[in-house]
Amino acid sequence: MFVLVVGGGRVGSHLAELLRQEGHEVKLVENRPEILERLRGEVPPEAIFIGEMSSPGVLEAAGIKRANVLAAVTSEDEVNLVITSLARFEFNVPRIIARVNDPGNSWMFTAQMGVDVALNQAEILSNLIAEEMSLGDMMTLLKLRRGEYSVVTEKLLPGSKMLQQPLRDLPLPEACVIAAVIRQGRMLIPRGDMRFQESDEVLAIVNDDALPLLKKLFEPG
Repeated sequence: MFVLVVGGGRVGSHLAELLRQEGHEVKLVENRPEILERLRGEVPPEAIFIGEMSSPGVLEAAGIKRANVLAAVTSEDEVNLVITSLARFEFNVPRIIARVNDPGNSWMFTAQMGVDVALNQAEILSNLIAEEMSLGDMMTLLKLRRGEYSVVTEKLLPGSKMLQQPLRDLPLPEACVIAAVIRQGRMLIPRGDMRFQESDEVLAIVNDDALPLLKKLFEPG
């Protein structure tokens, strides 16, 4: 897979190196001299493309037309949105991820701006804290397909309708898949005969229209 990372700050350089270690082809676009100086000690020269990060010509020269994924992770939200719009509407990149620096700007990181997944670090952190502090409260971990689907998790309370019958017999919404269960620190792959236990952490992928139906299943009966 070819990933174009735009923005060579700490986030971008770390992301690029992780992707390279996993065997992906990565090109990192950056033009700030002080950042480029640091990058030369962290990223192989062939993985660095020097140029204005929001320039269509630079992005095209860096290989955006063949990119499977673009990650706009500069420290400026306005620049990230320009990049995502170009990636979606000018170059038709299949998958676009953007970093949200200011939580107050998160409302702008939508499909209309070319964003498939918006990484709001403050929101992610608050969700993780809330998850650790609460029980039985469904958390949205990630939005997929431009917000049409959600990856959600919830811990099962005593009396939850999920505890009453095997997975195969549960009236799950049609657009919903139970992807994994964390039980006492171990991940289990759900099978049809699985019966859920109290305090199981259930990970599901669900269409947003079906989310209310799934929530009802998690509630105590």
